[in-house]
Amino acid sequence: MSELPVRPAATLILMREGEGAPQMLMVRRTRAMAFAAGAWVWPGGRVDKADELAAAAQAHEDAAFRIAAIRETHEEVGIDLGDDLDQLTPFARWLPNFNVERRFDTLFYLARAPEGAAIAKLQQGEIAEACWTSASAMLERIEAGDATAIFPTKRNLERLAQYASIAEALDDAARYPIAPITPWVEQRGGEDHVVIADDIGYPVTSEPLTSAIRA
Repeated sequence: MSELPVRPAATLILMREGEGAPQMLMVRRTRAMAFAAGAWVWPGGRVDKADELAAAAQAHEDAAFRIAAIRETHEEVGIDLGDDLDQLTPFARWLPNFNVERRFDTLFYLARAPEGAAIAKLQQGEIAEACWTSASAMLERIEAGDATAIFPTKRNLERLAQYASIAEALDDAARYPIAPITPWVEQRGGEDHVVIADDIGYPVTSEPLTSAIRA
C-alpha cells in the first residue's frame, strides 16, 4: 500500500440517449501519459488552483471538483458545458491506494450532453482519440483486447451498462453515498483478487490481480 500524497481529481461521464442504452463520451489517453497511458477513460484530470479559487463563490461543497470536470472536458474534447454546476450529478468517488507513482482522489460525475454536442478537438499530447459509445460496447472491446482500461474504469463501465436510460443512471447514482472506494487485495479460490465492497452499486466487485490494471 502507498503513502503517496493524494491529488484531487474529477471526471465527467457525459451522456446522451442512444438506441437501447445511453452513449457516453470516452477518450483514449496517449501512451506518453504518466498515468493510465493508452487507456480509455472519461474526460477529467486534476483539480488545479484556479478551480479552487473559482469554487469560493459557489454553493456546492465539491464545487472545485465540478469546475475541474467541466474545464477538463472542454480542454480535452472541445465541448463547452458552460458554468452551471447543477447539471453535474455525483456518481462515485474512487481513492485507490496501491503502490503507483500517482495517487488520485477522483470524483466521478454524470451529466447530459448539450443538444448537438460534438467532439470539436483533441487535446494535443494527452488525448489520442475520442468516441461516443455505450458502456456495454466498450466492455466488449476491452474483453476482445481491442481496448484497455484501468480497474476503476471497468467497474464503472459495468455499473453504467445496467442502465437503459440516462434517467435510470441518475436515479441509481442518488441511491448510494459518495464515499471513497478504496480497492484491496484478497485471496479468492486460491488466487489474489482486487476487490471492492459488494453493497455500493457495482455488479462486479472483484477481478484477478493478474488482469487488473490498478493505476
